[in-house]
Amino acid sequence: MRIEHLSVKNWRNFKSAEISIGNRLFIVGPNASGKSNLLDALRFLHDVAKTGGGLQQALQDRGGLKRVRCLKIGHFNYGWVGLKIVLKDDDNSQWTYELHFKSEPGGKHRPKVTKEIVQKDAEEIIKRPNEADEGDPELLTQTALEQVGSNQEFRSIAGFLRGVCYMHLVPQIIRHYELGQEGNRDPFGAGLLVDIAKTNERVRNSRLKKINEALRCAIPQIEDLVLSQDEAGRPHLQARFKTWRPRKAFQDERDFSDGTLRLIGLLWILGDGTSSNHVVLLEEPELSLHAAVVRQLPTILYRMTKDRGQVILSTHSGEMLKDPGLGVNEVIVLQPEYDGTTVTSVADLPNIDALLTADLNLDEILEPLTRSDQVNRLSRSLR
Repeated sequence: MRIEHLSVKNWRNFKSAEISIGNRLFIVGPNASGKSNLLDALRFLHDVAKTGGGLQQALQDRGGLKRVRCLKIGHFNYGWVGLKIVLKDDDNSQWTYELHFKSEPGGKHRPKVTKEIVQKDAEEIIKRPNEADEGDPELLTQTALEQVGSNQEFRSIAGFLRGVCYMHLVPQIIRHYELGQEGNRDPFGAGLLVDIAKTNERVRNSRLKKINEALRCAIPQIEDLVLSQDEAGRPHLQARFKTWRPRKAFQDERDFSDGTLRLIGLLWILGDGTSSNHVVLLEEPELSLHAAVVRQLPTILYRMTKDRGQVILSTHSGEMLKDPGLGVNEVIVLQPEYDGTTVTSVADLPNIDALLTADLNLDEILEPLTRSDQVNRLSRSLR
């Protein structure tokens, strides 16, 4: 199953946005334009579908409905928030899942489902509110997506969304994972070492060997990347580093550079080929990495997810946008406006064909659109 399209209505920065998604999607835009918020739309659906999640918990984790409702809308659409995804499964069937919710008008003002529709090949499987909801309005505090008794006919959608993986690796948390959230899928890396340790030993060693081979292209002095345990049973990544000494020095993640840790984590996550339903959401993966490594990230992403996954990422990196293999339909530009952020595919930008014919790369074309007009005054404003 793969995501083909995402629609958001009244979600955070976005009054309305329509996004087509292929194997790769690069999200660019100025600071505070909504790149993280757009990723969070898919992350939100993951949180609704996951075990122990649900609509109420997903909203509570974000500070309530008022935190996800677009502040630009005023009374537009009476305050509801809407998300819609279009998926295609391995049998080439098209699935649509649409969810709208808003605060109940009285009482506890809890978020309630105002619309929930599931379709397969244009055939309607469920539409809410339905007769059961009218008989028991409390049912509208939950989505059918999260209810095992209600999602039998579209459980594959719930399973797909549970597999969505969001990562914004923080090296300090990888080193000190007690600082992170509980669970092996903490987005900041607290569960990364535990996740590696729980992987089947043969598979783990094979993947670490491939990662080591890749790392040596960027860090020639590193070798023998392995997983070990300390006396307390805590997992550690260890590697030998070539030094002037005859005997090579062992180091672990507490000694690795930020860039080394982020690159290891990125390659581990992208290499999870256990399922074709593998969607990875990445927040600025270029952080801490050398420009020469960053330039190769688009190709790495393509090769590691081809035919078995999708990658959606936000970036400020011009180096990635210089990749000649990056298609105009793989990049969207966010631009904050008075009434909400707009989303434009690079393929739909005016004169894009002429600009590309003039041998301009995407970094040169998009740079003026992804910075503030006043940014040159930043240093002068601090005098």
